[in-house]
Amino acid sequence: MENTTDRPLAGIALRLLSGILFTAMVVCVKAVSTVAPLGQTVFFRSVFALLPIVVFLAWRREFPAGLATRRPAGHLLRSGLGAAAMFSSFAAVALLPVAEATLLAQLTPVLMALGGVLLMGERFTAHRAGALLLALAGVAVLVLPELGAGGTSLTGYALGLLAALLSAGALLTVRHISRTETAGAIAFYFILVSALAGLATLPLGWATLTGHTLGLLILSGLFGGAAHICMTLALRYAEASRLAPFEYVALIWPILADLLVFGLPISSGFLLALPLVLGGAGLAALEGRSVRRPARQ
Repeated sequence: MENTTDRPLAGIALRLLSGILFTAMVVCVKAVSTVAPLGQTVFFRSVFALLPIVVFLAWRREFPAGLATRRPAGHLLRSGLGAAAMFSSFAAVALLPVAEATLLAQLTPVLMALGGVLLMGERFTAHRAGALLLALAGVAVLVLPELGAGGTSLTGYALGLLAALLSAGALLTVRHISRTETAGAIAFYFILVSALAGLATLPLGWATLTGHTLGLLILSGLFGGAAHICMTLALRYAEASRLAPFEYVALIWPILADLLVFGLPISSGFLLALPLVLGGAGLAALEGRSVRRPARQ
């Protein structure tokens, strides 16, 4: 989304708030992961994310007129990839500490840069090569200690990598269709398709929810929708390059969530992988500074 108002402090504050809200969403998802099936979680997260987003679009006078589209196939591709990424990332969150799942999501800009080379004919520059090498080193440091042991962590890492790959594909599609489509329409159709995908799992069996679990599922959607709105407004008030450093500040909240909410220690592999993955993401962001970035869904 293009920056139309130069209010950098407001943009930074909103970016920080979006990181807190996104972490709160992930905490809710992890908290219900042992009692609610994956599809049910995706459904509730998506349906209740629609509420704040529709209110936001109505406030901006973009609902329903702003949902008109000239590229329904592009929306379907973007939304399908995004929904698959949501399923994969939620499955990863169920198996991994919040901080590790969030760190794997930081691979998305690196994979986007690689996708630009492979799919869109962009140049394979030194920045992109360096980003890829750092990211691969970070993943190796995180994953290699688990290769001998196997178990759920290795499955979680595979799902986290798959989620980052699918997210990169979705955002490359956004880059293409955003030339004619509004940010509101892109977000709305993504969440709608995700809700329908979650609903399609109903025949597989959903859990009977307690009030506590239902409340957490509803909160996951509200937090997710509010995080998207804050990110959208942050990009409205400040340039993406100015907000980029605060992508990394946002990793503080998942670390605190693991320590304070779930009582999970921070592994040495995570601490070693952290600067490598963030360095790769930073190089990829520098490479793409001239490219308009969409808000994270």
